[in-house]
Amino acid sequence: MSDFQQGPGWWQASDGKWYPPEQAPGAAPTQPTAPPTQPPAFGSPTFQNPGTTYMGYGATGGLGAGSAPLAAWGDRVVAYILDVVIVGVALMAFFIVGLILAAVSDTLGAIVIIIGYLAVAAISLYIFYLQGEVGGTPGKRLTGLKVVREADGQVLGGGMGIVRQLAHFLDSLFCGIGYFLPLFDEKRQTIADKVMNTLVIRDQPKMPFGPDLFKK
Repeated sequence: MSDFQQGPGWWQASDGKWYPPEQAPGAAPTQPTAPPTQPPAFGSPTFQNPGTTYMGYGATGGLGAGSAPLAAWGDRVVAYILDVVIVGVALMAFFIVGLILAAVSDTLGAIVIIIGYLAVAAISLYIFYLQGEVGGTPGKRLTGLKVVREADGQVLGGGMGIVRQLAHFLDSLFCGIGYFLPLFDEKRQTIADKVMNTLVIRDQPKMPFGPDLFKK
């Protein structure tokens, strides 16, 4: 309000005073301006909208936490026992044949047993190679488990499958504590898994027992 006109749009009331445009009769009330939003400070928590999901283990193309569940420690133990049984049956077969032939010739029996050990070593090496190629040993395929790279969820490749198995030597140190690490680790990794950056997941149907367990 003023005794004189202060600018365009000012109007004079019946009392002889001048008023600003926003106080004119019928003028719409002005809305308060919302304060400017500030970007979140570095390190402050961010919130996601309902219904959205984020990648687990890093958002740079890594394996999503929701893409496949991590394998339980008990399932991994069962898979290992099945592998041991499969290899053990092969070794036992050669051993029995060697004992039978030893009754005829000690030399022949010894040769068969030696061949048996070599065959078991070759079978074991192939199983480790197979784990890298398709993601699972026969035992893991029977239980529906799969070994994948943590970075992209892909299989390791045959050669790296063998290297990963050799890395399990680290798990056997200190009374085999590395084999129990998945019970406490967030990603359920053994020491070998951490060295090789691998995860064991439940990502495939259980295969029936048969020759297909050994095929790529």
